[in-house]
Amino acid sequence: MFGGEKNIIKVVFAEEAGLIMKLGVIADTHLEQSTRELEELMAGPFQDVGMILHAGDITELVILETFTQKEIRAVCGNMDSPAVRRQLPTQCTFHAGKFKIGLIHGWGGPQGIEERIRREFDGVDCIVYGHTHTASQVKREGVLFFNPGAFGGGFINGKKSVGFLVLGETMFGQILYL
Repeated sequence: MFGGEKNIIKVVFAEEAGLIMKLGVIADTHLEQSTRELEELMAGPFQDVGMILHAGDITELVILETFTQKEIRAVCGNMDSPAVRRQLPTQCTFHAGKFKIGLIHGWGGPQGIEERIRREFDGVDCIVYGHTHTASQVKREGVLFFNPGAFGGGFINGKKSVGFLVLGETMFGQILYL
C-alpha cells in the first residue's frame, strides 16, 4: 500500500487546537491514467481530508476523476497536456477557514522559486506549489510556502510524497513519504 501503517500520519488534536479543516496536497503526479496507488491514496491518507489541492503536472484530466469524492482545487503545470491547460488556470487563490491560500505550479529552476511565485500573490497566508519534485515547507515574512513533493517521485531522492495542510487557529503543513 504505502509502506505500511507506520508511514500514515495520524493527527490527534485537542479541542483547544480549534481544528477547522485538513487539506490533502498533491503535485507532480505525471500520470496519463489513474493507478492503484493513486486510488489507495484516496482510500487511505486522503480519506479524511476536506479538500484536495493539486499543484499541477497532473498530465491528463482523467487523473482528477480519482478525487471526485472531495472538493478539489487544481492548477496546470508545465508538463500538462493541452486539454489540462485549457481546463485549469495557471494559478488561483481561495479561502479555507480563516486563511487565504494561493495555488500555483511554479516554473524555472529550484533556486529562487519561492521568490518567483511570491510575486504572483498578494495578501496570502500560504502558497502551495510543485514543480521542484522536492517536499518543502518554510515560512517567510508571514507566508507559509508549502510543496508536497512529487507523487510521481522526486528528482533527487526518488521518493514519492504528498502533504497535508492543517487549518485551525494556526496553519501548518505535514509531508507524507509514500
